[in-house]
Amino acid sequence: MSGEESARLARALIEFREAEGISERELARRTWLSEATIRTFERDRGELPTPTVARSFEEVLGWAPGSIKTTPSETMGRDPSADSAMDLE
Repeated sequence: MSGEESARLARALIEFREAEGISERELARRTWLSEATIRTFERDRGELPTPTVARSFEEVLGWAPGSIKTTPSETMGRDPSADSAMDLE
């Protein structure tokens, strides 16, 4: 995530919490994320959120799906047959 995108997300989360008058705990409840995850992104650590985290933030913030850049999917590049083999064990 570029510094600008990271700062944009951090500001949006903080502004949303302030506008709603809610705590980190309440934002975590609304997004189904942990308070630690909320703190990580509010402190603008520059990490790309996973697609699941990004979708939760977009939903709560009212942003269009896909408007927050995410990490590549963890399953991308994995051999689907490897997953099937693990299921059989």
